[in-house]
Amino acid sequence: MPGYADGPEWRGLAAEGQRLHRHGGFRHAGIGRGASLRLAPEVRDDRVRWVDPSTATRRQRGWLARMEALRRILNERLLLGLFGFETHLACYPPGARYRTHRDRFADAAHRPVSVLLYLNEDWRANQGGALRIYHETADQPPWTDVAPAGGTLVAFLSDAFPHEVLPAIRERWSAVGWFGQRR
Repeated sequence: MPGYADGPEWRGLAAEGQRLHRHGGFRHAGIGRGASLRLAPEVRDDRVRWVDPSTATRRQRGWLARMEALRRILNERLLLGLFGFETHLACYPPGARYRTHRDRFADAAHRPVSVLLYLNEDWRANQGGALRIYHETADQPPWTDVAPAGGTLVAFLSDAFPHEVLPAIRERWSAVGWFGQRR
C-alpha cells in the first residue's frame, strides 16, 4: 500500500533509525529463536534494532500506535484473533539480502501476519532491494516484487507466502513487525 504513512512520519522514523545505527545501536540479525538462534550471513546479512514498547521513542510509539490501530481493524474485519505486536527497525547495507523464507518459526505459529513499512527516500527500481513475494498458485505470476519506497506498507500472512529481500546497491531501511496470537 504506497502512501500508507505520510512523509514526516516515515522520514522521522528513518532518521532516528539511521542515527541509532551510526551510534552502534543495531546488531547483526539472526535466524531461529531461543537456543536455536544463530547468525547465518549466508541466509541474511541485515542489521536490526528491536523496539521495546517500554522504552520506545516518540517516533517508535507512533509506529506502534499505527500498528495497534491496524491490529484492531484486522481483528474486526477478518476475525484473526491478533493479540500483540513485535517489531524491529532493519538496515540492509548495500549488497545485503535475506534469502527465501517464511516468517514463521518451525515450532510455533504465533506470528500469523507480517508487516513492513519502508523508510527509503527516493527509491528507484534500478537500485534493487525489492521484497519478492512468491505465489504458490498456478493462476498468478510466480512472484510479485515490491520496491522499498518510503511510506509503503506491505502486510501478508506470515506462513502463507515465501519471500525474500533482494540485494540493493544502497542502504535499505524498514520497520518490520509481526502481529501475534496467544501461544
